[in-house]
Amino acid sequence: MIEISGQASALKFGFAGDVLNTAWHVRRLLPVSDWDVVFFTATGCDVHSRSMRDFIIRSGIELAGSPALGTHHPGLYIVHQENGDRQFTYWRKNSAARHLADDDDALWDAMSAADIIYLSGITLAILPLTRRLSFLRNLKRVSKRGTRVAFDPNIRRALWNSPSQMRAGVMAAARLANVILPTFADEREHFKDASLLACASRYVGLGAEEVIVKNGSGPMIAAFEGMTKDIPVVPATEVVDPTGAGDAFNAGYLAARLDGQPVLPSVEAGHRLALDVIGRHGAIGS
Repeated sequence: MIEISGQASALKFGFAGDVLNTAWHVRRLLPVSDWDVVFFTATGCDVHSRSMRDFIIRSGIELAGSPALGTHHPGLYIVHQENGDRQFTYWRKNSAARHLADDDDALWDAMSAADIIYLSGITLAILPLTRRLSFLRNLKRVSKRGTRVAFDPNIRRALWNSPSQMRAGVMAAARLANVILPTFADEREHFKDASLLACASRYVGLGAEEVIVKNGSGPMIAAFEGMTKDIPVVPATEVVDPTGAGDAFNAGYLAARLDGQPVLPSVEAGHRLALDVIGRHGAIGS
């Protein structure tokens, strides 16, 4: 999506989106010689779509197979601060990304070429129901072949047609995921989890090998290898813009794990990157 952020007197124009944010950070954290980072999406053909594709490629991220659709445009959102918190205004109904799963062959080619696939609840929420089901079928096929799956439920209720579809979509993806990275405030609201432990246990019960429950500035919990660990966090000294903090955490965590680090040091790596990002404007913080 196109992102407009900052103060009214100094607005910043850029590109962002939860999965793209994570991919951008992962590309900077993992050696280029060891890892390719591919972002599969759909864009338009307009000037802003071309700029977006150029930005992604310049960032070292491949767009292999991502279609450019002449009848659609990028989504747009504006971030502003209100009463000490971030507020978003979205324009995304004609977003090309809503059509990323229209071509089943292209989707399968992208998925089947991956060693690990990262997706979010927003990925699922923006798709029409029939395409969402197709996406999940392809994800199930590759997971059975041994492709690892990392999933952030990243619940945005307004993107879903109904609470029941939202819960069904999140749980369907979670059943296929090896690593799940939920945010406790979202899970408590929409799944009624009474505690971080309850949230982690629910996802472990679906078969996840690693669950890291993010909790804003509060302590997190990690569930892995049959145990759970409470994890205190270092508080931020300054919060300029919290947009993208969770995406940055996911990137830091996943990159560390892919680099062979144990779970707990990987959580620390994710938290350090999130602290860095919230000290600057924009979801990427570049």
